[in-house]
Amino acid sequence: MKRATKSLLIAAAAAGALLTAGAASASLSVFQTYTGNLGLSTGGFGTTAQAGDITANVPVGSTVVAAYLYSSTFDFSAAFTPTGTFGGSAVTYTPLGATGCCNLQAGRADVTSIVAAVVNGGPGGAYSFHVTEGESGDDGEALVVVYSNGSLAVSSIGILDGFSTPGGDASSISFGSPLHPGDAGFQAEMRVGDGFSCCSQETTITVNGQVMTDVAGNADDGFVANGALLTIGGDNDPFTVAGPGTPAEDYNTDHERYNLAPFITDGDTSINLHTFNATGDDNIFLEVFQVTGEAVFHGSDGVPEPATWTMMLLGFFGMGSLLRRRRPVAIRA
Repeated sequence: MKRATKSLLIAAAAAGALLTAGAASASLSVFQTYTGNLGLSTGGFGTTAQAGDITANVPVGSTVVAAYLYSSTFDFSAAFTPTGTFGGSAVTYTPLGATGCCNLQAGRADVTSIVAAVVNGGPGGAYSFHVTEGESGDDGEALVVVYSNGSLAVSSIGILDGFSTPGGDASSISFGSPLHPGDAGFQAEMRVGDGFSCCSQETTITVNGQVMTDVAGNADDGFVANGALLTIGGDNDPFTVAGPGTPAEDYNTDHERYNLAPFITDGDTSINLHTFNATGDDNIFLEVFQVTGEAVFHGSDGVPEPATWTMMLLGFFGMGSLLRRRRPVAIRA
């Protein structure tokens, strides 16, 4: 990517962060979006040891645009804000709001500077970061890294975060041009982060009116114990096998990473999604999308992604435009 384009992306991301500061506590609202020659890395872990390592996979020659660490928490009496460290540095989490059940909550920390210091100019590949938790009520952590690399095609990345609501949560992606999912290189994927989830507590995800999975969730990145119940669709996870009329039905092979292309009809200009957990007692706190081309993202609150407002703000300065879910585990005291 050209240097000017990189600068614009980073400036827009920073402006978006300012505009969304303090705007958490909305069910799956759009936190950030990015468009350009971009790549995405996600991963996570759950452990009762209150410490572990989390990996970002970034190819050589890439520049980190943004990195966010999420901590999923549970407390049966009151929600709390997580604490801890990342890469040896203390991190401050912004609480994202509690679910209707069980005071499940996640927090988000901006760790861009920490990840960039390690990745930018590095050899490429898998980068490991040590994470510690300050409370036993943390179920685990998830890391989202967005990076730029001139060898990649233009795509849009949307990060939606918050909490699950009892009635389910909707999100959508709209495009200015018709989609052609059969084209070579077409990309439309979704990665979900879910906390306090296990033991056949299942979430249904619908794409464009068609059920994609009835079995999202589980403690794929941890194990069955309070304090380790976390899953996130990660770089090393295969796409969950699903298609129109044949949704995923195997709880153990749904890894919360989804290819949306089979659910898109040639010529569509939008992708509409809905997540619903019938028991309403786990917490989809994160949805991350990467789609071909330029896109506009919307969350359950119906508010456009921060990038829409960011483009307006940058215009004023003459800079141009840029561009849930299963029942908590029954392992309780």
